[in-house]
Amino acid sequence: MAGRGPAPKDPAKRRRRNASEPDTVLTPDDELRGPELPEGVLGVDEDTGLLVEWHPRTVAWWNSWRTSPVAQTFVATDWDFLIDTALMHHTMWAKGRWEFASEVRLRAAKFGATPEDRARLKLKVDDPTSAPQRPAQRSDGVTDINSRRARLTG
Repeated sequence: MAGRGPAPKDPAKRRRRNASEPDTVLTPDDELRGPELPEGVLGVDEDTGLLVEWHPRTVAWWNSWRTSPVAQTFVATDWDFLIDTALMHHTMWAKGRWEFASEVRLRAAKFGATPEDRARLKLKVDDPTSAPQRPAQRSDGVTDINSRRARLTG
């Protein structure tokens, strides 16, 4: 009697041959990219008759995106999408509408907001300060406690 399912494939043909794509390595350069937050999109304050300004947390959030190494990869449509996200971010902070927080998080994740998001997107930010450091050496030539003991007792 036959077994269940199809016959096993030849092991040589069954192996996965697709290699994983290499990470895109980005180097921070502190360059300011993208547009300023647009003026006048938030409307007019009914009490003062003045244009509503962006919430300070949203301005800080926007500037962190503009100086982020990930911004090197953004095109015009990415910035448009982030402006829409900034409107949600402003509403969240200015009006306490925290139901927007999950949508802001999902939208920011598409651009690599957290280390986990960047790993999923295969983006790696190269930190120039993370180069291997030499162990600190004292001016008297002692590099570890054993050599110091030997020098003091010997």
